[in-house]
Amino acid sequence: MADNARAKRLADLIREVVAEKLQRGIKDPRLGSRVTITDTRVTGDLREATVFYTVYGDDEEREQAAKGLESAKGVLRSAVGAAAGVKFTPTLAFVPDALPENAKNIDDVLERARLQDEQVRSVSAGAEYAAGADPYKRDRDEDDGADDEADPGEPGPGAARGDADGGPAGA
Repeated sequence: MADNARAKRLADLIREVVAEKLQRGIKDPRLGSRVTITDTRVTGDLREATVFYTVYGDDEEREQAAKGLESAKGVLRSAVGAAAGVKFTPTLAFVPDALPENAKNIDDVLERARLQDEQVRSVSAGAEYAAGADPYKRDRDEDDGADDEADPGEPGPGAARGDADGGPAGA
């Protein structure tokens, strides 16, 4: 079994070779410049490679690109084998990447959230608080600083020990 660094290097090489070959080496009109290679993964034994791709266009163009990639699989594998110089050239499997669909779903969710925020903002535009601007506001008559002075009827700090005048107990 190969180490992960070697598998990563081979995956990067496969991605570059396949993208270059699709741009300049294959004359299939179904592929052209509409296909973008997004990622490549190689198994640990370096026998199989999965190539993820996206296609700019509608569903019909995606279907045609999938057929074009399947027909060009042998040529692309040969190009990978020539560039990699490995004992066994990995088999290639082309998988459409779900990235564009996921991005569209996220954009849709963000748009719905933005619309809901606008609705909340429009409803609350002229609203006031139920208890006024400051629900914790106290009347000035209640808080006139009476807490700052000691009450003469209360015992002093020594009263907790049992002495009435605040001095040391038993003296």
